[in-house]
Amino acid sequence: MAKKLVIIDADCGIDDAQAIMMALAAPNLHILGITCVFGNAAVENVCQNVLRVLSVCEREQIPVFQGSAGPLVGAHKPLSDHFGTDGLGDVIEDRDPQWREKIQREHAVNAMIRLVSENQNQVSLVALGPLTNLALAVRLDPQFPQKLKDLFIMGGNMEGKGNVTLCGEFNFVMDPESAYIVLEEFLCPTHLATWEYSCRNSLTWEFFEELINQDAPAARFMKMITSKCWAYSKTAMMNKRDVYFGPGFVSYDAYAMAACIDGSVVTENIECPVRVELQGEIGRGMMALDRTNQLKKRHRIFVMNKCDVAKFSQLLMESLRQPCAK
Repeated sequence: MAKKLVIIDADCGIDDAQAIMMALAAPNLHILGITCVFGNAAVENVCQNVLRVLSVCEREQIPVFQGSAGPLVGAHKPLSDHFGTDGLGDVIEDRDPQWREKIQREHAVNAMIRLVSENQNQVSLVALGPLTNLALAVRLDPQFPQKLKDLFIMGGNMEGKGNVTLCGEFNFVMDPESAYIVLEEFLCPTHLATWEYSCRNSLTWEFFEELINQDAPAARFMKMITSKCWAYSKTAMMNKRDVYFGPGFVSYDAYAMAACIDGSVVTENIECPVRVELQGEIGRGMMALDRTNQLKKRHRIFVMNKCDVAKFSQLLMESLRQPCAK
């Protein structure tokens, strides 16, 4: 059976690292490349983080491309240090001084367009950070979206609840214009794992302890990078996620990756048009679901609503337990 071709676009924080390791361990995926974008950290740190994950999993042959360092419009204004200033919990001391030599010379957006054009209607694109690289891709090649097989996004919200602003989710708030462009102009099948979907399908802290205490290199790496990060502390001060949904372990980006690996992980979708709000101090970056199609749009998004938590847990466990697929 042919493997699914995948490009991962990431702003590699701790949850991106987990999602990438989940993809590396999936026997049905072939990763064409990983494109980097600003978000959880500066894009230079994101590149280094991706290289570190690939090194831990002994998959350094996968090409890594440096992409956008800031949003499509305006200056980049960091909103959070959710995963530390470097994106991986600020615990890695032995940074690779030769990391730039290991990054491909081709820009991430150009690489994305090339790889998809070479494999038309075969590539699943998994976007785990701000959508800047994707928006630039459609501006450079207006036919880019229709060359994709499908698109999986972690980002946005569906109830006006925010984690970095009152109404906005991090990835979309970091670059609302790009989120707007992608959800308006990418007419390929699009699957969206929102902030609420991830939080509602959180796992127990007991599971998290079992996950990171497995005797394997990937598990030891995950234990190290979460060791000093408040977002992975059961005893941390209550944050917005806990206030809205209760306590639990959430690896946000892994939910989008799991849906790409095994569609049966998602047991219910809301299929409807969506729109990203670009105006207002409160609403900018918020995503609205148009369940009655007042916008008169033909394109509908598959907004994930319910999850098979047992299958998702198994994918997480296997991603840190088993040798990564070659």
